[in-house]
Amino acid sequence: ANTTTMTTSDESNTNNNIMPSTDETRTVPSFNPSSLLPNGHNSPSPLPNRSITNAALSALLDSSLRPTPCNVHGPGPLLVSNIPASSINNERGVILGIDEAGRGPVLGPMTYAAAYWSPTATDIPEGFNDSKQLSAEKRASLFDEIKRSESIGFVLRVLHASEISRNMLRSEPYNLNAMSHDAAMEMIWAVLDSGVKIETAYIDTVGMPDAYRSKLERVFQGHNIEFIVEKKADAKYAPCSAASVVAKESRDTLIANWKWTETSYEPKDGLNFGSGYPSDPKCTTWMENNLNVDAPFGYPDFVRFSWGPAKKALKGGEEGGGKKSGDPIVKWEADEDEEDESGGKQSSMEAFMVVKKVNGNGGSKRGGLGSGDRKKPRFRIFNELGLSKVTAFVETSY
Repeated sequence: ANTTTMTTSDESNTNNNIMPSTDETRTVPSFNPSSLLPNGHNSPSPLPNRSITNAALSALLDSSLRPTPCNVHGPGPLLVSNIPASSINNERGVILGIDEAGRGPVLGPMTYAAAYWSPTATDIPEGFNDSKQLSAEKRASLFDEIKRSESIGFVLRVLHASEISRNMLRSEPYNLNAMSHDAAMEMIWAVLDSGVKIETAYIDTVGMPDAYRSKLERVFQGHNIEFIVEKKADAKYAPCSAASVVAKESRDTLIANWKWTETSYEPKDGLNFGSGYPSDPKCTTWMENNLNVDAPFGYPDFVRFSWGPAKKALKGGEEGGGKKSGDPIVKWEADEDEEDESGGKQSSMEAFMVVKKVNGNGGSKRGGLGSGDRKKPRFRIFNELGLSKVTAFVETSY
């Protein structure tokens, strides 16, 4: 992100990701998005003021910075805004809403958001509705008002396609409903951990509303939160609608400013994939044109590999819609040797033996695998990527 100059009041700056200054004009450098990654079971701390909140949001969305290691391991960013003064020491508690954007697409992240404010706040913008029903101009305008508001607090959780894929493709799948529930609870905990009491939480349901509500009541027992879990809650309750706006606008900005993690990767058709839903012809065309452009890895990590259309395409051949009819995209040498159900050639044990000369008369004997005289050449991809064998593991923590 570019360095941004902001004029602020005499708020104390306790965030170690922002360069301090002694004059009225504070220079806010590129925000370190790694600070937005959850650390164990602890939520990231709320940001100290609205200026720094917006700097962090810009670093995360406008620059599409994906902090290591969330590209390959662990959860994605969780941004907790500054706490509005009207929400602190509020005996009644705040009203909070939760909604998501990008649940169905095969491309890009899913974003979850929470928005909250004091029931006595009088400066809440009008016009909140389901973000999908708002015009793009109205939704963008409301998002700007939320970012400027000193009465609205919010939380943003980004689940990148790589996180969704590796969760759903585990040996014991961690499905999207479970991820959605956990993201919602993660945001509620972030608000509670910030010292904010919640009176009522309005949540757009994922799955059966009654079962979801009972689950939330069990997890947050003792916090006296009234959970209202309904279908289309984002069209009925203002806090849920505000969360819908934050989630939708954040996702759209992330995608518009997408930075590819793959070195020198340039997709065909750029970002011209329409809505990203499998039913969208533009999305279908984009996936066909970009299949195995990043050979031999199939697709960039912008694609949800766990989604049916991606799985089908990666199978290759006529069944998967591969470019070369009948040919798999990735061919394993072992597949050519081993016998299959239809009766293919199976390697004999002698294929793993080497012949060694043991005397000057040309005598020989069979050697085992340990004889070490035969060494298979490295696959070209290992040389191209500069990969080498792992000889030791080093334990580390993030």
